[in-house]
Amino acid sequence: MATVRRMKLGSQGLEVSAQGLGCMGMSALYGPPKPEPDMIALIRHAINSGITFLDTSDIYGPHTNEILLGKAFKGGFRERAELATKFGIGIVDGKYGYHGDPAYVRAACEASLKRLDVDCIDLYYQHRIDTQTPIEVTVISLSLLPSFVKLKCSILYCGVVALVAKQMLLLFTNIDFFIYQL
Repeated sequence: MATVRRMKLGSQGLEVSAQGLGCMGMSALYGPPKPEPDMIALIRHAINSGITFLDTSDIYGPHTNEILLGKAFKGGFRERAELATKFGIGIVDGKYGYHGDPAYVRAACEASLKRLDVDCIDLYYQHRIDTQTPIEVTVISLSLLPSFVKLKCSILYCGVVALVAKQMLLLFTNIDFFIYQL
């Protein structure tokens, strides 16, 4: 079997498999949810094959995809994987919306940790930008998560996606911010 190359993701030390496994389609979108035992077996096969960078989100399902990964991580598989999950898209009164305020960021992180049944998320990032909350407020909230979430590790790395130039400039001038682009 071929070896899956590993690579640095950004400049802060996180190393991941160069090929990742996006888990969204396992429990949401792209048709009905797939059989859970099959998806757990698929996740474990990926990890055993060297594909150890797994991506999910709290909105997939919603929530069921994180629960699925939590089940797949049992039996020592979590220790062999890099876990990325996202926050920021929520359903309120039956409508999707984007959220990045400090209380939401903290509550979403705590809920993801519980659903995933882990004490550490390797990469935690914002799925979509909340235009009602200044991006720097969201990023500062992310950076403070390890001190607020009372768990062993909580977050190793955090980030945001889908920034426009104005938001990037604001972050560069006000926050110690590192960019990684695939």
